[in-house]
Amino acid sequence: MKRPLLVSRVALLSLLVASFAFAGEDGGIAPPSELLVRAVPATAKLGEPFAVEIVVTHDRAQRYELVPPGELGDFELLGSERRRVDGPQTSTTTFKAQLSAFQLGKLKTPGFSLEVADPNGTVKVPVGQADVEIVSTLPPDAKDTGANLYDVRPPETVPVRTWRVLYALAGLAVAALLAWLGWRLYRDWKTKKVLAVAPPKPLHTRTIEALDALAKENLPAQGRGREFFFRLSEVLRGYLGDLYLFKALESTTPELLEELRSRYTPGLEMEAMTAF
Repeated sequence: MKRPLLVSRVALLSLLVASFAFAGEDGGIAPPSELLVRAVPATAKLGEPFAVEIVVTHDRAQRYELVPPGELGDFELLGSERRRVDGPQTSTTTFKAQLSAFQLGKLKTPGFSLEVADPNGTVKVPVGQADVEIVSTLPPDAKDTGANLYDVRPPETVPVRTWRVLYALAGLAVAALLAWLGWRLYRDWKTKKVLAVAPPKPLHTRTIEALDALAKENLPAQGRGREFFFRLSEVLRGYLGDLYLFKALESTTPELLEELRSRYTPGLEMEAMTAF
């Protein structure tokens, strides 16, 4: 019963920190309705990966991005991923940062931050740290069973009576590999022969269809102007990313503009794009 209580306290602390950060702005950006930070799993072995999971429930018109910590201490950041699920009124964005630790004991994970953007502006919000316990990779009875860590032993000469067995095993391995490759080629050829994949629609066609669908919803007339401009920005991001071959949907606004300035974009008015 101790772990759920600990997670609840971390979530409450993170939500309070986020609320104070939003209160420091002009008051136009709504704070998240729920913010949860936890280590998954809460106990990990030395040097083995685990995840810091950050779950944010927020307004649909907002976009959250993860900002890695500047100092990692005894931790190493292996990578991160982002997933967003939209509901009728709110959205839930989940971040998973893969870490590994090289210090034993009960530790605090590095402090991450979140960059929040919506039509009212942008704000950077710190989130709380998660508790994680790092344990040894050796079994508890390592000293008794002789499984402790030892230095590297010098090379030893291993006598081999004959190479015939090795030759036979190598031949069998090559034969098995060739048979597997032949089966794969035959399967791929048969699949391509049976299945006919329809070519994707051109980028401009897909973009125009998305704009037409957004216009039919008539969101401004429903008092949902913020959501209209946010989704219009998403369509534009998708078009620019596919046209100039970069991850526009996963980029922050400064990163998107920097990507566009570094590419050859004839006909694209950067001043109008920046103002938009």
